Amino acid sequence: MNEQNKSNQNHGETPKKSQGELVSQPSAWKKLLSKRWVYPAAYVAAAAIILTLVWVYQGASQKKLAEDSANVTGTTATATTNEAGKETGKDEQAVEVTATVVDMAWPVADAKDVKVVKPFFEKDGTAENNQAAMVQYNDTFIPNIGVDLGREDDKTFEVKAALAGKVSRVEVNPPLTGTVIEITHDNDVTTVYQSLSDVKVKVGDTVKQGDTIGTAGRSEIEKDLGNHVHFEVHEKGEPVNPEDLLPKK
Repeated sequence: MNEQNKSNQNHGETPKKSQGELVSQPSAWKKLLSKRWVYPAAYVAAAAIILTLVWVYQGASQKKLAEDSANVTGTTATATTNEAGKETGKDEQAVEVTATVVDMAWPVADAKDVKVVKPFFEKDGTAENNQAAMVQYNDTFIPNIGVDLGREDDKTFEVKAALAGKVSRVEVNPPLTGTVIEITHDNDVTTVYQSLSDVKVKVGDTVKQGDTIGTAGRSEIEKDLGNHVHFEVHEKGEPVNPEDLLPKK
């Protein structure tokens, strides 16, 4: 009987203990929430989390903005450099092309006293121009690689240096062409004067633009032109049309 009572008592104590534990848990939360510092602490923690998230978001946004700005600035700078490079290239090219045009002078005292009696043979020129620019000697036709200048009255005239330079060749009375003078200039330019009747310079002389170098005369190969000067301009070894370089009358 006593053992049975003990057993019943022990059996009855277990639910009481479990119930006590269940009852004690909500009461602990209530006690915790009843503290005055709990709610302020929770607000502070929540505010800290929100501020942290905002800071992280702003930092990422600023970084992205900085990268975008750098890209835009780099692109703009490149475009500006390219444009400046293009403009500089144009200016340099223009200066290089027009340098001889600005400096060149007619190889006579007064350009109005002479006219072109035989033009330069242009590879892409008209049929009429090319026919006029052919030099005929006996049964041979030769393209004219210079221009021939003469007077209306067929009088002789002084021949001048079209550019300052150094006399590099003088051939007195060669067959067909008459006396020849060649002058070398800067920028790999040479000028040639043929059909001269006399010579005022010698090889090695330095001449200024406008200096008299000879007198217009006649040549066997162009005897139908009378008194004239055959004038050539070569740039880097290639003949160019002198009329494209000479100033307009």
